[in-house]
Amino acid sequence: MFTKILIANRGEIACRVAATARRMGIQTVAVYSEADANAKHVAVCDEAVLIGPAAAKESYLRGDKIIAAAKATGAQAIHPGYGFLSENAEFADACAEAGLVFIGPPASAMRAMGSKSAAKQLMEKAKVPLVPGYHGEQQDADFLHTQADSIGYPVLLKASAGGGGKGMRVVENSTQFKDALASCKREAISSFGDDKVLAEKYLQRPRHIEIQVFADTLGNCIYLFERDCSVQRRHQKVLEEAPAPGMPAERRAAMGEAAVAAARAVGYVGAGTVEFIANQDGTFYFMEMNTRLQVEHPVTEMITGTDLVEWQLRVAAGEPLPKQQHELVINGHAIEARIYAENPEKGFLPSIGTLRHLGTPESVSFELGGVTAAPAAVRIDSGVREGDAISPFYDPMIAKLIVWGADRKQALARMAQALAQYQIVGLASNIAFLKRLVEGQAFSSADLDTGLIERNHDTLFPAAQPAPDSALTLAAEALLDAEQAHSTEPWAQANGWRMNQTYTRKLSFADEHASYDISVTYGPDGRQFSTGDQAARGAVLREGDTFHVFSNGAHYQLTWNDPMAHAGETEAEGGRLTAPMPGKVVAVLAAKGQEVKKGTALVIMEAMKMEHTIAAPHDGVIDDILYNVGDQVADGAPLLAFKAA
Repeated sequence: MFTKILIANRGEIACRVAATARRMGIQTVAVYSEADANAKHVAVCDEAVLIGPAAAKESYLRGDKIIAAAKATGAQAIHPGYGFLSENAEFADACAEAGLVFIGPPASAMRAMGSKSAAKQLMEKAKVPLVPGYHGEQQDADFLHTQADSIGYPVLLKASAGGGGKGMRVVENSTQFKDALASCKREAISSFGDDKVLAEKYLQRPRHIEIQVFADTLGNCIYLFERDCSVQRRHQKVLEEAPAPGMPAERRAAMGEAAVAAARAVGYVGAGTVEFIANQDGTFYFMEMNTRLQVEHPVTEMITGTDLVEWQLRVAAGEPLPKQQHELVINGHAIEARIYAENPEKGFLPSIGTLRHLGTPESVSFELGGVTAAPAAVRIDSGVREGDAISPFYDPMIAKLIVWGADRKQALARMAQALAQYQIVGLASNIAFLKRLVEGQAFSSADLDTGLIERNHDTLFPAAQPAPDSALTLAAEALLDAEQAHSTEPWAQANGWRMNQTYTRKLSFADEHASYDISVTYGPDGRQFSTGDQAARGAVLREGDTFHVFSNGAHYQLTWNDPMAHAGETEAEGGRLTAPMPGKVVAVLAAKGQEVKKGTALVIMEAMKMEHTIAAPHDGVIDDILYNVGDQVADGAPLLAFKAA
């Protein structure tokens, strides 16, 4: 076994590989870009090597620098994770030439499966079921048009070298074909440097089911059952689960054996995933093979009690597979949700900024390596911590949330509960969307296909609603509790206390949708709220005059209108101490502890190619500077901590 490996990746997969290596007594070397100098994956490894600037093409995609780092640190092998260089055959060859073990399949297998067209020709010879279509070399537009007409519409055009949903077009009829083909080829050449396409019958309401395969250097090859990855947006996975709902044992075996045949056809070694597209009637067809570990591998680990990264290391070191096919059994049900810094209501646009608050559901370390009667209910794989930034340079994934249940019903309940406990402040996230998705009728009833999100758009993207009374009550309680905590003498309190009398006080809050008034009446029996919701349950995080209320799985951001702080001011006069939109800090004009006058310029931001000056709303003192020059800032993020004079 290796004594030291280099992990040629970042984020959660680098942390994931490091965790298994540590458990096995293997030292780890991290590589990092200038943007990742303080990243979690750097902290969890034994050593770390800087390999270049923030841009991936100058750092994580520089195979020469990564190999040099491995040689310099005495690493014996390189684990590529997924993405970046994980499916780069030239990098695998370069590792071998440098005397390093590439923890992945042979370069020949990557090349064989790297082209969708060539892979499908190989699969046809191996008798793996294929979607009716044309996968040949002839790329003349008229010829492809004729092929599409003979296949029958709708037809799916796909970039042969593609992935991630790029270079794909659904053609509904013959008259649309040539325009769609031209568009597909333009995107293919731009994204992959290769405009070759294939044409296939477009299946109606298909499911996306993939099989985890594993092979060693001794000729053993097995499958670790299936994952259903049907829930997607723009051809990218959102939820994954194992096993696939409604999968009969006979079909599971047939798909598993077809996946093993596909792996054997290319002399595969290591972890791989054979992806199939399946009709609602159960017929299935080969789609492609991913020659690496998949993002969603944890659901397979949870139902099989295995550590697939450990298997990768053992196979790469020349050991046999830890288990044979007859030793593998399915235990329970697992679901994975990808927590992203993105705004689903704005077309899933990525969100950048700092994780100013990160609250996660309670999780128990998932001890991989042996089947247990009941695996941990909740597992979180993440490459970020509270205080870390989500930058524009890399994938905006925050974490993978994985749950296990004795059956699908229990797993669904645990996922909904875990999502309700996830708290993020500092940038937009897809948590509320995921919760609606998991609790929605389509997913919960396993009415699955790749168009599920589009089919249920109105339910999954409801119109914005005003903050409920329970959220207002929680914000008001947090405000009043804070006031009371700052003064213990009843005569000095500003909380409405009166001897032998009642007193009513009005509090005003607002969010991006509306303004809200809530009255609190103080009396001999305590305080009573006009909302009448005394049983409100949730958590509140306060940032200045902004109250982040987490209740019933939702996040409400309410701003308190402090009448004392803004007395006599208009909105325009008061200014703002929060970012007016996502952007970059280009100047900080004040210092911590500095006394400033109302209207003093404090911070200058650049957003949407314009500069925005943030001024002091009134006389006061700068308590803290929350961002530095060059930092990316999320919409609405507080830029300074400010105390009124």
